[in-house]
Amino acid sequence: MNPATPRTPETPGAPDAPDVTITVIVYNDAERLPRAVASLLRQTHPNIEIVISDDHSTDETPRVARELAARDDRVIYLRLPENSGGCSVPRNRAVDIARAPFLMFLDSDDELPELLLAAHAEREVDFVMGAVERVRVDTGRTSTWMPHLVAERRTVAGIEAEPGLFFEHLSTSKMYRKAFLDRNALRFPEGIHYEDQLFSAQAYCLAKAFTVIPEPVYRWYIEPYGAAEAASISNQRHKLSNVRDRVYVQGLIDAFLVESGHAGLREAKDYKFLKHDFRMYAGDLPFRDEEWVRGFADIVNPYLAGLAQGAYERLPRAERVVLQLVRDGRLAEARVAARGLGHGVAPREVCPDGEGRLYWGGLVPSGPSARRELDLTELGLDSRPFPGAQFRHEITRVERGAVGAALALTVRTYDPGLRLPVGPQVASLVVAPGRRRMTTRFRLDPVRPGVFEGRVTLDLTLAPVPPDGFEGVRHPLIQLTEPTGRGGHLRNSGLLLAPLSFPRLRARVPYRSGTAPHVVTAEPEGRGAGRLQLRWVPVGVTAHVVRPLTRRVAGPRGSRVRRAARLAASVFH
Repeated sequence: MNPATPRTPETPGAPDAPDVTITVIVYNDAERLPRAVASLLRQTHPNIEIVISDDHSTDETPRVARELAARDDRVIYLRLPENSGGCSVPRNRAVDIARAPFLMFLDSDDELPELLLAAHAEREVDFVMGAVERVRVDTGRTSTWMPHLVAERRTVAGIEAEPGLFFEHLSTSKMYRKAFLDRNALRFPEGIHYEDQLFSAQAYCLAKAFTVIPEPVYRWYIEPYGAAEAASISNQRHKLSNVRDRVYVQGLIDAFLVESGHAGLREAKDYKFLKHDFRMYAGDLPFRDEEWVRGFADIVNPYLAGLAQGAYERLPRAERVVLQLVRDGRLAEARVAARGLGHGVAPREVCPDGEGRLYWGGLVPSGPSARRELDLTELGLDSRPFPGAQFRHEITRVERGAVGAALALTVRTYDPGLRLPVGPQVASLVVAPGRRRMTTRFRLDPVRPGVFEGRVTLDLTLAPVPPDGFEGVRHPLIQLTEPTGRGGHLRNSGLLLAPLSFPRLRARVPYRSGTAPHVVTAEPEGRGAGRLQLRWVPVGVTAHVVRPLTRRVAGPRGSRVRRAARLAASVFH
């Protein structure tokens, strides 16, 4: 049979039919497609069918796919006559020709380490879902997607029993019974992005029962800093069209919930949207320009207005603040508030009303909704224990110091809870490129009630880099102290936020005290809160002699590494 010609569909479950069909969708990904298919051919269960569904690639993908099909008769190559621009069409065309009673989906840049047949054999369910292992391409670090949802093995009698599973909206982490999909005419919506979210919501609602297992069944490779033109849909949040697509799909899900008799799940689904979908965009707000933020608000605000109030009330206060500021059109303030998400960073200022309640910003909100959402009283800014007190530390000016690897920083500290006593404060700038910390003390002088400012010089040549060097990133902290009255003190550590616009400053740290040379880069963190970020890269002797030598002689005892590093350093001193 010509591998470029799709097979004629046979009755699922026929004697010569495979047990599982896995659809591998691909578009211009000739390099990674073999890895994806290889992960399937390694399966211990051999009776499988692999359908490579090509969305009309224009690179070497057709040749690579045909070669894969020619090597193994379990592999079928299906090429679409024209590019569809999304994932839905290639998946649907593959489902239409699938011969097996069970189906799974795989993207060409990922891997499928485990099939889910055993769980299907244990109990009659409509689909089985497992854990998704996320692998950062840039760092190699692994994590589990939504680990709390798949931590326990169980069979769920309908989504009403666990509506929190709406958060796990990936279609690729599940093995579906084909009869279930066909009986409900369940296919991926074509012509839109975020098709997984609608497809998964429909599958959850239509399934009478499904099984959850904690074992990893899908390996998802994340490339957060890949080329913008090659980025996945979920990594294209910088496009307003991406926001529009995501909101549009939410409307389709809402309509389906009503039509299918699941309107009672709306609050759970709204909470998922606020906590997951909106939250991702909120974290990006500080890094977007004013025009983008205005466009974002114009898209999301009509949809936000119709969400269940109970969904808002389940969110952390910091997220509710950002949402309300966006809804109120206070967009510059929303960008400021968004830098504290997930980090316990205080606002720059708060405003009390006549009843002693504190609100975000410089004015008491006028409407009842804004007062409810911007009320910070529960945070205890003026009363929580000092180690957990919330401050805000921002760099307002960055200059090169008098020496090549020094930074002269002007730091402004906001204390909206008025926790610090009137007068100058002793603060410390702390950074640890290794196990030892470097602490630089400086003075914060009062500017006005609740605001302090000071200057500090961070000399990176003094940083206690390990003898064998250091390669990595560190984010300096600001520490404040409060006397306990017994000769001791309490310590508070907080993030140091960088100006998002300051240019990278790079310096070479020469040989010093047996630890170097390195190139150190100071820059604003490009995501999240936008902390001051310091990056060390070993160069010269450190990179080519000291570190390789310590790796060769490294044993179970760290002292051997340290002795080797000191020996190498002394040779080149």
